[in-house]
Amino acid sequence: MSVTNIAGISMKGGRSDNFIFCLLEHFEDNDRWFLKSLLQVKDEDGLDGNDAIRTWIESYEITDLVIDFPLSSPECQECTLACPGISRCPQPSVVQVNKQIKEILKVDATTRHENPKRYEQERNVDDEVHFSRDILESDASDHILSRSYKRRLKKGYLPYWNRPIDLFIWNRYYDQLLHLFKSIYDSFGNTSLMMLSRFAYLRRHFPNSLKLHESNVNLSLIELLRAKVILKKDIINMSDLDLGPEARLDIIKKIESSQNVFIYDKDLETLVKNPRAFDSFILAISGQCYQLSSTRTLPDWAEPSKTRFLIPKF
Repeated sequence: MSVTNIAGISMKGGRSDNFIFCLLEHFEDNDRWFLKSLLQVKDEDGLDGNDAIRTWIESYEITDLVIDFPLSSPECQECTLACPGISRCPQPSVVQVNKQIKEILKVDATTRHENPKRYEQERNVDDEVHFSRDILESDASDHILSRSYKRRLKKGYLPYWNRPIDLFIWNRYYDQLLHLFKSIYDSFGNTSLMMLSRFAYLRRHFPNSLKLHESNVNLSLIELLRAKVILKKDIINMSDLDLGPEARLDIIKKIESSQNVFIYDKDLETLVKNPRAFDSFILAISGQCYQLSSTRTLPDWAEPSKTRFLIPKF
């Protein structure tokens, strides 16, 4: 019987955080997926947290591991040039991203110049609250730009903080992230120097055969919403202290049905009660989509081979 193991682990947090390893097992003969294990660092007696993660990968012969942690570095980190400044940076990736940002802003300025009255009317309509409006009906880079996204682009691209993948995510998801999660995406927005050092250590000890992938829980939830697997209220309620567990249960049950995943009751309880376990589960589901060749295609300028960034399609 042919079996494939894929895992997700949320790496956000500090040194003492209780990382949770979510393992999905695929039996190809009957095409069924099982949530086989939810392993917690705190439950591993006599093992350092770093050693526990490595032991799990080796013990379960993991082929693919999905994490919510940057796998590539910003351009400045590896640059050896005498820095001419951000606006005059000659690195091809930075030049390409800045060119695209200028083009987006140029189209917006042209639209406003050609018909300023209509532009402001559409702007005012766009700013109004419409509870029936589909927040997924357009990408953030579609004109006219929202005020918040326009401000983001004018702040510029920071090659010591951002990667090209950031612009791709901003263009497609900026307004949705702000609307649903009250947050945006930056490659190193929630990544401490301590965690960067810890992951660099971990990575050196992973098996050579392990394929690492990067993903983002919020983007996966937006794609679940886009595919009508979950509802907007499911995402909104996740941030509520009282409604959060119920919202996670609703989301997990819908994923279980749509993705053909079987989850044991004891694991379901952990996923519902523990937000970190839930995040690891969503990352593992992104890995499942990768295994099924159901992920968004990234443009070459976003450096998909370096970031190995997964955005699932449901």
